[in-house]
Amino acid sequence: MDSEDGLQFALIFDGQGGARPAGWEEIRRWTPEQGPLWIHLNYTGAAARRWLCEESGVPAVYTESLLAEETRPRVARAGDALQVTLRGVNHNPGAEPEDMVAVRLWMEARRVISSGSRRLMTIADLHTALEEGQGPRDVAGFLLALAEGLMDHMGPVVLDLDDVLDELEDLLLTTQSAELHARLSDARRTALGLRRYMAPQAEAMAHLQHEETSWLDANHRSHLREIHDQTVRYTEDLNMARERAAVTQDEVNHRLSHQMTRTVYLLTVVATVLLPLNLITGALGINVGGIPGASFPWAFPIVVLLLAGIGASTLWLLRRFKML
Repeated sequence: MDSEDGLQFALIFDGQGGARPAGWEEIRRWTPEQGPLWIHLNYTGAAARRWLCEESGVPAVYTESLLAEETRPRVARAGDALQVTLRGVNHNPGAEPEDMVAVRLWMEARRVISSGSRRLMTIADLHTALEEGQGPRDVAGFLLALAEGLMDHMGPVVLDLDDVLDELEDLLLTTQSAELHARLSDARRTALGLRRYMAPQAEAMAHLQHEETSWLDANHRSHLREIHDQTVRYTEDLNMARERAAVTQDEVNHRLSHQMTRTVYLLTVVATVLLPLNLITGALGINVGGIPGASFPWAFPIVVLLLAGIGASTLWLLRRFKML
């Protein structure tokens, strides 16, 4: 479907794990007796926005949530329906994983309306599973499959972040600190970006398992509780990754500061040794008459030896006062 239309796809579940596609006409003629209906919209499409506002039957306050550009994970109940917003890892080409993709949901006992503007891998996986006859059979199963799929895609990203931090901590022992600074900054930004949405998502999952609806039973809530525990664990892993990145970055900054201090100190020592020599050579180098030894053939070797002696004496004094 094009952007003016906004209908990405619509599927009517057959109750056996499969589904058949539907268009706008089928959506308008649909009744609950035909089977659960899943409508996935691109909310930027004009037809999709018009249908949501005028024909969907979704209360206006929740329609605004389905059309909102900036969202955070949340759950709200409206009678026997739920308005749910969740976030998933961004696997789109050229995108950063921490730029998480939002999916906005209106869920009734026999109908699901989802909306978004960017491709979400979990939505694509569910669509494929239903086409192959291996998808959810009802709305509750859809919610569980979606929440579980979001966490399944989150797991490898968190593990990869841990592996990156392990590698950087090992490299810190053998690699120049300046080379690690950019990679550490990227890792820390990734951890912060993911945690920005994972923490409220854990809260949303906690609320979700306690919402009372006719289509969520005790078994569903038990499954949601496990998904919530997994979300909390990933959030804790991200907190730990952020702290590890901060500690490692502090060590890098300490080493860079130590290297800079050492460099400045060595330059100071060199300047201290050369200062009296520069004064003498500067005085002897002026273009005026009367310089002692100007006509003496051994004057230059004597001056060189004198300068060498002064330099050696300066170094001895620095060592004597433990400045070297």
